[in-house]
Amino acid sequence: MASHDGLAPTSTPDGPAAPHGLAAATLRDLLDLLGRQAPAESFARPVAAAREAGAGPAELAYVEEAAETALAIRRTLDQHRRREAELSALFDTAGDLAALSDLDAVLRAIVRRARLLLRTDVAYLTLNDPAEGDTFMRVTDGSTSARFQLLRLGMGEGLGGLVAQTARPYASADYRADTRFKHTDTIDTGVGEEGLRGILGVPLRVGSRVIGVLYAADRTPRDFDPDQIALLASLADHAAVAIDSARLLEETRAALVELNAATATARAQSEAMRRAAETHDRLTDLVLRGGDVSDLAAEIAALLGGGLVVQDADGTELARVGADSPAPAARGVAASRASGRAVPVDGVWVSAVLAGPEPLGSIALSDRPDLTDSDRRLFERASLDTALLLLLRRSVAEAEDRVRGELLDDLLTPAHAGDPRRAGSLTLRARRLGVDLTEPTSVLVLHCEPGLRSRLTTEAARHARTLRGLAGPQGGHVVVLAPTDAPGPLAERLAADLGQALGAPVTCGAAGPAEGPARLPAVHGEAVRCLQALTVLGRTGEGASVSGLGFVGVLLGDRTDIDGYVHRVIGPVIDYDERRGTELVRTLDAYFEAGTSLSRAKEVLHVHVNTVVQRLDRTARLLGPDWNTPDRALELQLALRLNRLRRPSGTGPDRSPGTGPA
Repeated sequence: MASHDGLAPTSTPDGPAAPHGLAAATLRDLLDLLGRQAPAESFARPVAAAREAGAGPAELAYVEEAAETALAIRRTLDQHRRREAELSALFDTAGDLAALSDLDAVLRAIVRRARLLLRTDVAYLTLNDPAEGDTFMRVTDGSTSARFQLLRLGMGEGLGGLVAQTARPYASADYRADTRFKHTDTIDTGVGEEGLRGILGVPLRVGSRVIGVLYAADRTPRDFDPDQIALLASLADHAAVAIDSARLLEETRAALVELNAATATARAQSEAMRRAAETHDRLTDLVLRGGDVSDLAAEIAALLGGGLVVQDADGTELARVGADSPAPAARGVAASRASGRAVPVDGVWVSAVLAGPEPLGSIALSDRPDLTDSDRRLFERASLDTALLLLLRRSVAEAEDRVRGELLDDLLTPAHAGDPRRAGSLTLRARRLGVDLTEPTSVLVLHCEPGLRSRLTTEAARHARTLRGLAGPQGGHVVVLAPTDAPGPLAERLAADLGQALGAPVTCGAAGPAEGPARLPAVHGEAVRCLQALTVLGRTGEGASVSGLGFVGVLLGDRTDIDGYVHRVIGPVIDYDERRGTELVRTLDAYFEAGTSLSRAKEVLHVHVNTVVQRLDRTARLLGPDWNTPDRALELQLALRLNRLRRPSGTGPDRSPGTGPA
C-alpha cells in the first residue's frame, strides 16, 4: 500500500507492514466495536473520523476496507451466535418434549416454543383428520379470535391446507394479497379476524406421513428467510416425533388398561366357571334323583355325622334330619351373615344361606362341636348348594306368581271381570291357585318408593299366599286380593309388616269386600282412592279402608292441596289463634259438633255461654257475616274435620279444655 504523509502502512519484502498513526487508531476503534458487539451503524463512525482527520486517499481506502472487513466479521459472528442460540433452543425443545407424556402438554409446548424462537405474534398447530379428509386447528399461542381457533382447512385450501397436502413448507409475506394459495371465505374470515399477514407453515412428518402443520405468523407483512424456515422445520421434526411418541404412549396406556381389565375379567370368569361346574354337577345329581332340600339335608347330615335343620328367611322350617336337632339361633344367623362363614353358637354350627347380600335362609348342624376345617368348608359349601336350591324353588314360585299376576290383571279389568261369560272361567282359574272367589274378597293397594317396588311385590306375594289370595303389580302400585270382610285391620297390618320388611314406609288403601268377580274392578277403584286420600292427608306409611276414612276419603281421593283448602276456608281464624293464643278454632269446632247449640257447646268447652257468644262474634268478624249459612257452614265443618285429620292428636292449635281468651 502506498504511503501518504508518512501515515500509511509500509510494505516489506515479507508482506504488508503493521499500520501506524491514524490508521492504527482507526483499527483499534474497529476492534473495540467488534469486542463490544456494537450495532452495525457504529462501524461507519471510525471511517468518518479518519476522513475528518484528513486521512489521505490510500489511508482512507485502507480504513474503509478494514471497516468492511470488521462488518463482515460482525455478521459472521452474529450468524454463529444466532445459530448457536437456535441450536441450543432446539436442544432445549427436544429435552422439554422428551419429558412430556401428555399429548395436550406436548402440543402446547411446541407452539409456545415456535412463537418464541421466531419472535412472531402468533404460533399455531393443526392436525390432520383422516376421517374427514382435512386439517383442524388444535393449539394456538397468541391468538385472540375464537373463529380463527376453530378453523378447519380442506386439503389444498389456504397456505396450511397446501402444506398438509404437499408435505412442503410454504411462506407468504402477506397472505391476504398472495394469489398463490386457494382462498376460501371461511379461511379468509378467520385469518382476517386474527389480523394475520405474514405466515410460515411447515409440515409435521412421521416418516413419509404428514400428521399436521406448524405455523408462525405476524400481524404485519414479513419475509421469512431460509434460516427461519429451516429453524421452524427443525422444530417441526422434533415436534412430530414427540407427538407420535405421546400418541403411542397414550395408546399403550389404553391397551394396558384394557389388558388388565381383560385379565381381571378372565380370572373372574375362570373362577365363576370353576364354581359353576361344581354347582352344575351337584344340581344335576339332585335333579336326576328328583332331590329337593330334604334330600340335600339328609346327604349333608350323613356326610358330616350330625343333625341338620334348614329354614327359610322367615324362620319357616324346610327340612329336618334328627328329631332333636335345634333350629338355627337368630344371633348365629346374623353373625354368619356378617362374616360370610359358618359360626358355632352354643355347640351348634350355623351358616347363613345367601344369594349375594340377600338372605334366603339358614342351616344348623348339631352334634358336631369338634367340626374340622375341611368339614367346616364342606358345611359352608352345603349352604351354597342350599341357596341354589332355594333360588330354584323361588323361581318356580315366581313362575306361579306370574300366573297369579295374569289372573289378577283379568280380575281387575272391567271388560273381563264384568263379563258374565268369563265369571265361571275366572273362578275356576282362581280355585286352581287355591283362591276361592265365592268368599267375600277385599282389595288392598300398596304404595312405596319406586326403587323398592320389586321387593314390595315379592313380599306382598308371600303374604298373599299365606292369606290364600293374589298379589301383583298394577298401575304403578302393588295390589293384594284377600278373602276377608274386614279390609281395614288387614290394611293396617300389611302396612306395618311390609314397611318393616322393606325398611321404608308402605301405605295401604283398602276397600271391599266384593261378592264375586264382577265387583272387583269397582272395589279396586275405591281402594286406589283410599290410598290417594291417605297420601293427601299426610298419612304415608299407614293402612286404612275407605269405610275407615268415611266420606273424607271418598271426597279427597283426587285432591292434592289439603293445606291450601283448609287455609282458604278457616285460615283467618287459625292465624288469629296463632297470633293471640285464643281458641276460636276449637270453639267453632265444638259449636258445630254440638249441632249449633250454644248451651251444649259451652259444656264441651267448660266455659260460660257468654264466652262462646263472644268467640263466635269474633269468628264472624274474621269470616264474614254469612259464616253460618248452610253452604258456608258445610265448608267450615269439612275444613275443621280436615284440620283435625291432618294433625296427630294432641298437636296443632287445639288445646286442652279451658277458658282461654276470646
